[in-house]
Amino acid sequence: MKEKPTNKPYHNSNTNSNFRRILKVVLLVLVLTIVVALALDLAGIISIDSLFSGSGLSTETSKLATKENYKNYNAFLQALEDKSIVTANIKEDCIEFTTEEGIFVTDNPDSPNLKERLLQAGAQVTTTESTSINTILDIIFDAVFFIAIGFGIYKLISYSHNTFKVVHNTGVHFSDIAGMDNVKTDMLFLADILKKPSAYSGKGLRQVKGVILEGPPGNGKTLFAKALAQETHVNFIATKGADFQSALMSMGARKIKMLFSKASRRKPCIIFIDEFDSIGERRNYAGTGIDKENNRIITTMLNEMDGFLPNNGLMVIAATNSYASLDPALIRPGRFDLKYTIENPDASTRAQLIDIYTKGKNLSPDLDKQSLVTAFDGLSCAAIETILNQAQAISHQTESAITINHILVAAQKTGAKLNIKTRR
Repeated sequence: MKEKPTNKPYHNSNTNSNFRRILKVVLLVLVLTIVVALALDLAGIISIDSLFSGSGLSTETSKLATKENYKNYNAFLQALEDKSIVTANIKEDCIEFTTEEGIFVTDNPDSPNLKERLLQAGAQVTTTESTSINTILDIIFDAVFFIAIGFGIYKLISYSHNTFKVVHNTGVHFSDIAGMDNVKTDMLFLADILKKPSAYSGKGLRQVKGVILEGPPGNGKTLFAKALAQETHVNFIATKGADFQSALMSMGARKIKMLFSKASRRKPCIIFIDEFDSIGERRNYAGTGIDKENNRIITTMLNEMDGFLPNNGLMVIAATNSYASLDPALIRPGRFDLKYTIENPDASTRAQLIDIYTKGKNLSPDLDKQSLVTAFDGLSCAAIETILNQAQAISHQTESAITINHILVAAQKTGAKLNIKTRR
């Protein structure tokens, strides 16, 4: 018997989310109220102390008269004239003073020169300031202000730290990628030069600054870059063109500098830029804001790559679906030295892909893998993986092994066209 599904975790999640949202609004309103109140108090429009404690002082003053050691202010002045006051403690609402007769208390008239007169009379004077509402609000405002500043600094440091993360273990190997054997061999050699430039410099070899992988989408350009970093144990930073696009002018160029600066501190390092055509497009001097920003990004990219030394320890791998749209100054030899075209897989590669993507799947004995190699002709690696995964999902629903009919239905769902003939 199946257990009845429950929505309780989802309900709790929504409740917690709503509570946090309400708490944020309440805190924001509280902070804004404090700021406005302080501004009005400073402008003299309102008096916060009088609002919160205006009647409190008069109440305290009336209580003084009931004390046994209370003396009216005239008696205090007389003692002051006689210079008989030994000590005096000036508080906000009263004055405690000591004479030879004992300790007394009187009202505080808040006279600006009272302390000076007491000192002239030879009394030892202390001042006790009570905490007013205004002082409390000032403390709260200062605390909120410094917390906001600290939070801003934290976010800035966090942004710099978390942007363009350096990966030491991508978890992808060349065994996970079918085909491209020639490209694998070449790139392993280039990465070895990257790791040991001094060993190759004596042989007249310099490291390659940049490599472009171009071709239709879904054929493993990103996967290939990750596998290269894993196989060569080189630090790896993966990014994409959209990461450099920003509504703020010159922010894209700043991010380029940040990327290369971080990679320089992690040498040897491979920088991978996906969707490279979105930032490396031919420069347009029409004068629009977008064109100017794109020009800044390309110019910064050129400057950074021109700064590579023969033993710099950095290599840029860029992936694009539209090589022809890239700026000629960016992709010339000396910056991006090599270009590899990653086409849709051939028959041999499709056979390897089918072996990789059908691991763990229940295939029908009647399903001929060679027929799948023919059926998948013209499809990308990603399309082949998606069809086989969808076919597995369909067969799981019917609790049967994957058949050619499951493949056909899966292809129809994914919008792929198979090179296959079916019996009518």
